[in-house]
Amino acid sequence: MEFSSFLLEAVIVSLSGVMAPGPLTAVTIAKGNESPGAGAMIAIGHGIVELPLMLSIFHGMGHLLNSSDVKAVISAAGSLFLVMMSIDMFRSVKGVRGSSPNYPSSPLTAGVLLSVGNVYFFLWWATVGAALISRSVQFGVTGFLVFALAHWSCDLLWDSFLSLLTFRGGRFFGRRFQKIAFAICGVCLLFYSAKSFVDALRLFAV
Repeated sequence: MEFSSFLLEAVIVSLSGVMAPGPLTAVTIAKGNESPGAGAMIAIGHGIVELPLMLSIFHGMGHLLNSSDVKAVISAAGSLFLVMMSIDMFRSVKGVRGSSPNYPSSPLTAGVLLSVGNVYFFLWWATVGAALISRSVQFGVTGFLVFALAHWSCDLLWDSFLSLLTFRGGRFFGRRFQKIAFAICGVCLLFYSAKSFVDALRLFAV
């Protein structure tokens, strides 16, 4: 297989994962009301967690991600964090804490914490991501590095697009648009929190 063909396939697969609705999407939309560059900072925070993870899989440690205990702890911690963020968004809708959620304090921090607390992010890398990495290694270290950069670029472009779109929409439609966006994101985060909590209970019972 030529490297260009593999890279095209890897980008398509990466985009399918990046564009799937999830906690990062919800927070990117909410933070986009504050700044058009919020998405880029969230992607950088996500990359801070993702790059070491990719390197660990590259060095053969991906099997650790399939541990039930590890997945259970990640699910439980992620559930708690998402509840806190959803509560903050609902408070913003009511005007209790100003115009936008401020927990965590920055998009960069949000990118880091949401990645660390998302068990599905780790499961994706333990399965689909690990397969892509193993194939990239066929093209040497350079192949792996190019793949890693291409995958992260998908995160950067999509998150930047979402925050820019939300920022412009907020400026055009005003405060009402922001309140609706925060309410929808808050509900989504509660849903993902409940899902993570149920997953944690199942994993602890194993």
